[in-house]
Amino acid sequence: MRRQRAFTPSLLALAVSSALSGQALAQSGTDDAPLLTEDTVVVQGKAYRHTATKSALAPEETPQGISVVDRETLDQRGVDSVAEALRYVPGVHTELRGGAVSRLDLFNIRGFINYQNFYDGLPLTYNDWNLQPQIDAFAIEQVEVFKGPTSVLYGAMPPGGMVNLIARQPSSQPFNELTLAGGSHDLREGTFESRGALKDDGSLNYSLVALGRKKDGQAETSEEERYLIAPSVDWHISDRTLLNLNLYYQHDPSAGIFNTLPAAGLFKDNVNGRLPADAYSGDANWNTYDREVLLVGYKLNHELNDDWTLLQNLRFMDATAYQENSYGAGLDADQRTLARRAYLTDEASRSWAIDNQLSGRIQTGSLEHNLLLGVDYTWLNSDIRYEDGAMPAIDLFARNHRLFQPADFSADFSADFRRSTRQTGFYLQDQIRLDRLVLIAGGRYDRYVGNEKGMQYGAQVDSTVEQNKFSFRAGALYELPGGFSPFVSYAEGFEPITGHDRHGNTFKPTTSQQWETGVKYQSADRRHQGTLSAFHITKENDPTRDPNGSAYDKIQTGEVVAKGLELEAGSYLTDNLSLAASLTLMDMEVTRDNSGLAGKTPIWVPERQASLWANYDIFDGALAGTTLGAGVRYVGKTQMDAFNTDQVPAYTLVDLALGYDLARLNGDWDGARVQLSANNLFDKRYYSCFDESNCWFGAERELKASLSYRF
Repeated sequence: MRRQRAFTPSLLALAVSSALSGQALAQSGTDDAPLLTEDTVVVQGKAYRHTATKSALAPEETPQGISVVDRETLDQRGVDSVAEALRYVPGVHTELRGGAVSRLDLFNIRGFINYQNFYDGLPLTYNDWNLQPQIDAFAIEQVEVFKGPTSVLYGAMPPGGMVNLIARQPSSQPFNELTLAGGSHDLREGTFESRGALKDDGSLNYSLVALGRKKDGQAETSEEERYLIAPSVDWHISDRTLLNLNLYYQHDPSAGIFNTLPAAGLFKDNVNGRLPADAYSGDANWNTYDREVLLVGYKLNHELNDDWTLLQNLRFMDATAYQENSYGAGLDADQRTLARRAYLTDEASRSWAIDNQLSGRIQTGSLEHNLLLGVDYTWLNSDIRYEDGAMPAIDLFARNHRLFQPADFSADFSADFRRSTRQTGFYLQDQIRLDRLVLIAGGRYDRYVGNEKGMQYGAQVDSTVEQNKFSFRAGALYELPGGFSPFVSYAEGFEPITGHDRHGNTFKPTTSQQWETGVKYQSADRRHQGTLSAFHITKENDPTRDPNGSAYDKIQTGEVVAKGLELEAGSYLTDNLSLAASLTLMDMEVTRDNSGLAGKTPIWVPERQASLWANYDIFDGALAGTTLGAGVRYVGKTQMDAFNTDQVPAYTLVDLALGYDLARLNGDWDGARVQLSANNLFDKRYYSCFDESNCWFGAERELKASLSYRF
């Protein structure tokens, strides 16, 4: 039989679970305030590893920032995407391409953009074009955000951090839930989740999630449609050996839009007036995004003895995406006529990812060592075809979305090539405990090989880049009496860079370093917890313009510095009322560059962000069984373009959630529950920009109502 291992939840998991545990409280039938003990936390199972340590060790013992969003939070807020799940996480600025673009989860962490998520500890391999696998929020048990450089454990990653999506897990306890939902933009959604034992002795357990969703997109004439199924089986081969087999299949026949709008008519003046929030610059006859993703894998966890464990995590991906789209090519002087270009992309990717981990404990005197040794390997082959051609202009203030016919498309230039990448990493980590002192140190050596071969814009290309990098990480945390734990850490990261300068010198990897210090707090009764951290990140070797070359020549002299403060806290103020809050203060600057950007702040980086979520549970009276939630989130001004010529306005949004256990109304309805959620309740207009010509509207008001039945 599987031996369940309890673990202490991370700080934000505690904060969020305290703020959103109303259903469990209502079902308890007591007036006592709940204590956040190990028994109240969902156990992930033997094959689960915390993102911050790649071990079974609790993240609150890790002297580096990590935040967790649990399943209950996702359900209550009606979250449909990873981007939405990250809205209340400090240090994360999400939905960088606005609310109408839903086909990718684009966000930055501590100022640095992240294009690749991890799923159950392995990368969702991304070809740097348009085929980005996107895991639906319904298939996720929790979202873990690891702050700062993470290369020591995960290889090539941006310096701001990473997101690891934890899949729903099999269980021997029977559970079935069917949910039907509807809402804004003609939303129609059905989901099903089932868990339980396939054998009476509990040696074979399963999990199954399935979803179908269809709705109108926020932009005119657009649609969004998705279907997924994700089965998983745990086979307890013996008391010491667990094999998990998992599959994830998702088909997105349509995925909204990807087009932009000029700033004039959004938040900048336009002589023709303001554009509505559903304005669209593309053509309904040339707007296709059809994506299929298949993930098949296994996790094998074997306890060699009471102290040492071997985990092998493997996944194969087969994915395709076909796109027909357009982009703006300049706004006329009349501020209403937008020139356009049509393009298509046809992409197919296959990849393998494997991570082998050996972890164990060694006692040397009064020191307890938790060792981790690992080897991981990622292989990706992607075939990419791109074609670009002329398209009629559109009048943005008298929009006709059927000016172009597919038969009219003729490519002026194109590309057809294969992109291949290989990355191998060897890593070692030791986490040492001496009474109240926790020390961690680790190192990793990576070898990266990238190749592009084929036709690109009229020229044959066959280029190979080989880059090697060693990364280091160290930190310390001390658990003081009274619940305070100060910590300090240093971490390094890298990202491979393709290409070369005009002298033929191949670029080196972009490198990064972070210093972080702060204090974590948790009260003895676990009713109050918080973390305050300060960080300083330096990213070096960014390619920048060669002052002695052409406009397209690059050299590696760029440097960017990001520094800031993050605060997150959660508290039970009363038995009924709980709060979860966050605050982020950021200062990011290009400190070295040959393109005139030195001293500028990169786009999509707000100086201030803040959020507060309040939860109120009603235990007695006519409304017993009701959970009320309300949140407010503030995002400060960002730069409109790289040269900081103007700013995108700040915004404040309000979200609401309401849940009710129908069994309180009628005992025959045991297992039934209704849930209402409202995001951007007051339908606030807000924006995001890449530059003056390329902006997006934020998400409109989204209302969602669901009825679920557990059996």
